[in-house]
Amino acid sequence: MGISQINIETVEVKLAESEEEIRAAQRLRYRVFYEEYKAQPTEEMARERRDMDEYDSVADHLIVVDRSIKDPQDRIVGTYRLLRREEADKHGQFYTSSEYDIGQLMKNGKNLLELGRSCVLADYRTRPIMQLLWEGLTEYMQEHDTGMLFGCASLYGTDIDNLAEQLSYLHHYHLAPEKVRPRALDKLFTNMNLIPKSEIDERKAFKALPPLIKGYLRVGCTIGEGAVVDHQFNTTDVCIVLPMDQFAERYRNHYARKIDQKSKKPMTEDDASPKEGSSAAASIR
Repeated sequence: MGISQINIETVEVKLAESEEEIRAAQRLRYRVFYEEYKAQPTEEMARERRDMDEYDSVADHLIVVDRSIKDPQDRIVGTYRLLRREEADKHGQFYTSSEYDIGQLMKNGKNLLELGRSCVLADYRTRPIMQLLWEGLTEYMQEHDTGMLFGCASLYGTDIDNLAEQLSYLHHYHLAPEKVRPRALDKLFTNMNLIPKSEIDERKAFKALPPLIKGYLRVGCTIGEGAVVDHQFNTTDVCIVLPMDQFAERYRNHYARKIDQKSKKPMTEDDASPKEGSSAAASIR
């Protein structure tokens, strides 16, 4: 299916309501992470063709469903994994804690929500679909009185020299305030301050970032200290942080209006035409 064949009126965003829907989301993640982006699966993942870990059972799964697809197994075309603090505490920790010291976030008193395992099927990587995901995410945050978002976001590749300008740009221009700044664990820490600020072409560096990370920066996200190279996923990770009182007002109001209006009329292509093109991909794990 090509982008021109997608009817946005048949696409909806909702929380997964069954084990079957969660498994379908895991199969989508496998297609994107392992088949498209060449991550290295475990034997179990390869056998079942699903991306899965222990956090799936304690998280909520936001899914984008295209009702026009005949096979129910293939209707999920996008997903986000959402892990609230109360569930992470029961489990033992957040996924992000395997890469970052998030102590500053844990003691700030705000309701935390970890974003993870985000991916969208290639043909659906358009602004309308990403907007649907953000509408669903905003509605979820409102329902659970979320005070802060965070998660591990990915740049593709593990060659730090090739990513030096992007990492340095994030470090110099978007470093999180110290009171909420995660830091890569010492054993995994990769310095992001590789190029002096004065030598960075700000526009060029921003343009080179993965589309989803650009989106996070636009709504007000900041970045933790240090990157983490993940050879299994063939990525270099950074930690994004967004206190909800820093959520850019124009975006917050926009998504709130969409939530209020969605029961009145369906979203059309005119509501949000593609901005980044079809290159947007899974960028947050």
